[in-house]
Amino acid sequence: MNEINNMICDIETGVCGVAEEEEMEMIDFNQSRKSINLYYVTDPICSHCWAIEPTLRRFMKQYGNYFNFQTVMGGLLEKWHGGPVDPANGINGPADVAGHWREVGKHYRMPIDGSLMIDNPVLSSYPPSRVFKIIQKYHGEEKAFEYIRRAREALFVFNKNIGEASVLVEIVNGMGLDGEVIVKEADEKIGHDLLNEDFLQTRNLGARGFPTIIMVNEENKGVKIVGGRPLEYYVNGLTQALGEKPLPKQPASLSALLEEEKLLFSKEIETMYDIEKGDIKAFVERELLQDRYQIKEFLGELYFTIKN
Repeated sequence: MNEINNMICDIETGVCGVAEEEEMEMIDFNQSRKSINLYYVTDPICSHCWAIEPTLRRFMKQYGNYFNFQTVMGGLLEKWHGGPVDPANGINGPADVAGHWREVGKHYRMPIDGSLMIDNPVLSSYPPSRVFKIIQKYHGEEKAFEYIRRAREALFVFNKNIGEASVLVEIVNGMGLDGEVIVKEADEKIGHDLLNEDFLQTRNLGARGFPTIIMVNEENKGVKIVGGRPLEYYVNGLTQALGEKPLPKQPASLSALLEEEKLLFSKEIETMYDIEKGDIKAFVERELLQDRYQIKEFLGELYFTIKN
């Protein structure tokens, strides 16, 4: 009987036959190895951080398999005091923030109401930052990142004061966590200590403003990108840190993305799927079942939410 070698059953056709591949080949299973640490230095009340959400989300979704993502709280506002806080932008007190926020939101098309800073201003960004650290510690980076998004929606879109404990409890409860417990613990020593650790890390990373994204490779060499930038800046930075060009993943369907995010502005959908503003309604109608979403408008910009 002749010995039959090199036979396989083809996984696609189900037909058995002689293998056409080489007898032995090396395979690299490290292509998606997360060899880069990416630090996102930010703050819950940072308007420019809200503005880069569309680009940052796409970068994370398409290239996140190349890096370990960590959010670092930078401490934008401990408290208001008598002197100017941000003279370059004409900000001397809370009321001056409203106009600045409106300009940022209009320019980037991630709209911001801002009138809260006149009527009932956020007095410090430290309380919502400490809540972030408690969620990050006990529930992981992904859940903490969800929290920072919900906190910014509450502040910038729905005009809620995220410096107040009751608002923070409501946000955390809405995520399926125990808001009372988390907000209480955030105001205890552990919350203060965790936030101070982030402030030290911010200084060690050399971040002097928000948003700042720093990518560090295995050789402890990094790339720092400051401020809102187009997607190609982040891709180029990752390419430099990796030493090779990363391959993007295909973005998830809009239905899956909206199910995950709960609320998306038109600009976020346009950025994720390379859609023109004028085509957004037709695209959404094509991608989503009519009974699964609703369209609303805020300061001239459309946003889409999941129907309850």
